[in-house]
Amino acid sequence: MNAYYDLDQTLMTWESQQGHHRQTTEQGFLCKHCHNYVSAHMLFSGVQNRNHCPYCLWSRHMDLYEAGDRLAACKAKMQPVGLALKQSHKKYGMGSLGELMLIHACTECGKLSVNRIAADDDAATVMEVYEASLAAGWRLEDIHPLTAAERPLVRSRLYGMA
Repeated sequence: MNAYYDLDQTLMTWESQQGHHRQTTEQGFLCKHCHNYVSAHMLFSGVQNRNHCPYCLWSRHMDLYEAGDRLAACKAKMQPVGLALKQSHKKYGMGSLGELMLIHACTECGKLSVNRIAADDDAATVMEVYEASLAAGWRLEDIHPLTAAERPLVRSRLYGMA
């Protein structure tokens, strides 16, 4: 499998010994696109509801109304098609400088979703998705993909440089 699988199994054993029990949705899954094992443990991803592969960034259409509800009937693969910024509504936050988000499009029903980039996502692959979205020129309703003008912001968020 991969190192994540071994670490995830070790964590599950330790948690079991400590009396902690996780739901099966948190134990990980096989990516439907690249077939790698993906740990859903928050220790690796930094997010509560792991919904995409950190290697290829593809997702699966699982949620219907909100993140983690797992109510979607479609269950098809979702392609990463671009990046957007989460709009911050915090009192002291800067509105246009929200967190980077992945835009996914369902390959069967076309539903769009915006998902947090996880701590273990491959930065080079995120950048590839961004560059491909610029070439494709996506025009999405209600979601504003980042443009070429935001390239310095994307590089800064992914690599810590301007």
